[in-house]
Amino acid sequence: MKLFTRWGAAFALLLCLGAAQAQDKVVYHIDNAEAQATKGLRNIRNHLDVAPDTKIVVVTHAEGIDFLMEGAKDKKNPNIEYASLVSALKARGVRFEVCEITLRNRDIKKDQFILDAEFVPSGVVRIGQLQAREKFAYIKP
Repeated sequence: MKLFTRWGAAFALLLCLGAAQAQDKVVYHIDNAEAQATKGLRNIRNHLDVAPDTKIVVVTHAEGIDFLMEGAKDKKNPNIEYASLVSALKARGVRFEVCEITLRNRDIKKDQFILDAEFVPSGVVRIGQLQAREKFAYIKP
């Protein structure tokens, strides 16, 4: 009986440790920078203000990549330069990923992007992998 109690206590401790180390993981999906970029970046900042340990990946494709290009600004509010907002979030651990299929389809070069951008073969595939394999929650601002 003592052996069972010890094993039970050890198992309970492991479960508690695992729960304590659990981390929220979220993928933000942006496919239209004009409609989603400013709102999405604000959502991410607010998300991290409340839950700073959240692992966040922003996956962009189609017109969603535009806010990660050098010199990109919010069309509705040209005072908002995306590069500084992205850099501030990158400093907080957020990853910004750009779809390479979109680059080929739109004939855009990687050197046209801010340094904080990373590249993935397919944005859509990446979103699927993050959700299915890595259990990321999905948010589309």
